[in-house]
Amino acid sequence: MMSMATILMAMVSCGNDDDFTESIFDTSVPVVDPNKSTYDFDQWLYDNFGKPYNVEVQYQFNLTASDYSFQLTPADYDKSQLLAHFIRYLFYDVYTKYGGEDFMKRYGPRIFHFIGSSGYSATTGTEILGTASGGVKITLYKINEMKAYTPGVQYDADDLEVLNENYFHTMHHEFSHILHQTKSYPVTFGQVTSSSYDPIEWQDRDSVESHRLGFVTHYASSANYEDFVETLSCIITDTDHRWMNRIINACASGVRQGDKEQVLELVDSLGINIDQDGAHWNKFSLFTELEYNSETGTYEPSGRIVLDSHRNLGAQVINKEYTAYVPQYRYTKLKDFTSFKNDFLPWVPIATDETITGMNALLKKISIATAWYTDRWGLRAFTLRKEVRERQENINDYLQNEVTIYGLK
Repeated sequence: MMSMATILMAMVSCGNDDDFTESIFDTSVPVVDPNKSTYDFDQWLYDNFGKPYNVEVQYQFNLTASDYSFQLTPADYDKSQLLAHFIRYLFYDVYTKYGGEDFMKRYGPRIFHFIGSSGYSATTGTEILGTASGGVKITLYKINEMKAYTPGVQYDADDLEVLNENYFHTMHHEFSHILHQTKSYPVTFGQVTSSSYDPIEWQDRDSVESHRLGFVTHYASSANYEDFVETLSCIITDTDHRWMNRIINACASGVRQGDKEQVLELVDSLGINIDQDGAHWNKFSLFTELEYNSETGTYEPSGRIVLDSHRNLGAQVINKEYTAYVPQYRYTKLKDFTSFKNDFLPWVPIATDETITGMNALLKKISIATAWYTDRWGLRAFTLRKEVRERQENINDYLQNEVTIYGLK
């Protein structure tokens, strides 16, 4: 179990289906002050966000708009510029391409607010990556953890993973909230795993538990509306590695008849090369988990099957007087696998037990969410994923040819 749950808190309320015909900017004075030391960047923001989308990017620390329950720091000026470029290239341009010229003008957020540090709560042990307010404003944290821009800088796969995890997963999550508050999603989505949502203690679930219950993330298990937007955001932003871990976890305890064929269809839709040499999903091990029972002093099966990367070797106090510690979990190797398609899937048992919900539930919810995306908005989640991946693959060309970081005047 992770010691701290990294979460995405969505504080959104249903908004109006406004046309936003009136500018949010004060048009009685020049929109950009030429006397400010940040004039060049401010003008770029107006040209790329203000004028086309009626969006304000608040990169300077706004105390009154910040959450007073956290100790926060301002966002770095240069990194704010870089993130603004990425938001245009990897978010606005993508939705505009597939949703049409007016799509983001009509439905996109009105304000982005940048915070340099994270929003960490010592009380709950959670870290907030982003918040949304009223379908209008998105706040992004941890801007100062971005890789800095220097001439010739190269962004690698790890850097892109940080972008997705800290910022773009948040943005697609929050934007999906805006969309489903405008056009509601089917009630059948929440019925798939209706008995497993836990709004109080969801953060105590690790990824293994979440996946075997049929959720894409542990935060998705907090409420059906969070589950819905997490499903869409994970489709668009999660790496092949994350998806294959998720699928293996969800399948390991057994699947329903027909699920194996649908799993391969899902993998293909995600654009994952299932036969890739050296990929972790073609060489991995599964372990059965034993949990320590302090009453009997023995290890008993927990009912979970885990990947090696998920093995938890945490300790548990069993005798406060002598402060004796024992490992909370032990693991016994179940099997080594050398191919997901030819070794693991044939091994996965076909179950009729109604408690086997993991992969079957995931497949149902992915089908419902992506159909809503297409039927109500004309968007195809897997197409957006492909577009984002292609743009990320070309991110260094974009940095070299399209990005200018302005100094203070």
